Amino acid sequence: MAYTTHINSTSTGVFGRIAEFRRSLGERSARYATYRKTLKELSNLTDRDLSDLGIHRSQIASLAKDSAYSF
Repeated sequence: MAYTTHINSTSTGVFGRIAEFRRSLGERSARYATYRKTLKELSNLTDRDLSDLGIHRSQIASLAKDSAYSF
């Protein structure tokens, strides 16, 4: 005897996938904007300001990435 089950879920339909894609795209866009803003602000600091914060200029990209993409 065989059984089949059909679960109708809006989130797995075409519109649900489109909505999920748009949400994901918006989240990725926001994270990238945070990365760019952090990178720009830290890059605009002088070496002395960075030194006061305990940051070397070579760490800026890594810090910006951690700021935007780490959870």
